[in-house]
Amino acid sequence: MRVFFIGNVLFSRAMLETILGCVDVEVVGVTTKSASSVNTDHSDISDLAKANNIPFKYVKDINAPHIIDWIKGFVPDVIFCFGWSSLIRKELLKAAPLGVIGYHPSKLPKNRGRHPIIWALALGLKETGSTFFKMDSGADSGDIISQKTVSILEEDNAGSLYEKLSTTAKAQILEFIPLIANYNIVWKKQNQNMSNLWRKRGEKDGEIDFRMNSDTIYNLVRALTHPYVGAHVIYNEKQIKIWKTRICKSAPLNFESGKVLAVNIKNEICIKTADSSIWLVEHEFETLPTINSYIQ
Repeated sequence: MRVFFIGNVLFSRAMLETILGCVDVEVVGVTTKSASSVNTDHSDISDLAKANNIPFKYVKDINAPHIIDWIKGFVPDVIFCFGWSSLIRKELLKAAPLGVIGYHPSKLPKNRGRHPIIWALALGLKETGSTFFKMDSGADSGDIISQKTVSILEEDNAGSLYEKLSTTAKAQILEFIPLIANYNIVWKKQNQNMSNLWRKRGEKDGEIDFRMNSDTIYNLVRALTHPYVGAHVIYNEKQIKIWKTRICKSAPLNFESGKVLAVNIKNEICIKTADSSIWLVEHEFETLPTINSYIQ
């Protein structure tokens, strides 16, 4: 089976490495990006192409006619597109007999759209999904080829959930690639009535407000930690990144939200929240706030 591969994030790299190890699969071409202003988990996968003597191109517009013609020239049976931040248009969707197979880390048809790992953690979900599907003109709305449930533990963060999803997805690829190669795949249509669409997040979505309860702050911080941009507080009119927190269940009820309750020898900072308090465990404060001061 001839495969053309599109990707430019760490997940893309993990999937391409897996596909390269599959029997009876030939990766005939690769497109990637040398840098990305939108993907903090960016990964230039050209080194994998070079190491395996696979033609590749750095691409800005994957839907450009000359790029589509270049891809068609490899006569792929199927195109895999994992971790590409722009929509795939109709002409490219038709460029291979088996179409374009994409990936979404949720239990489609639920939770389509942007930032699915971040939203799942920020909203405190207990599980998500690992879903491969045939891309169409909609947003994550195509027929499903493979789906697995992935649990989200209280101690999980963006990095550990990203790794769980990658591990699950590798196993899925090894299961369904032989079926695709033999044109023996069963596609499952999504129930469009069960879908919802997560919106794009902005900088304000990552700002901690200590009028939030402690669970909400904990979930926000673990959702945005590495490999993502990090949650932040505003202190002395500067944005300070917060990478890890720990909830403290007790705090004086008559203290106001945002008040600094303690600073320990590890430079951890305890802050009053709406319902209790929370320790800022890993942060980027250059000068620590003093006890009884406020972080707004």
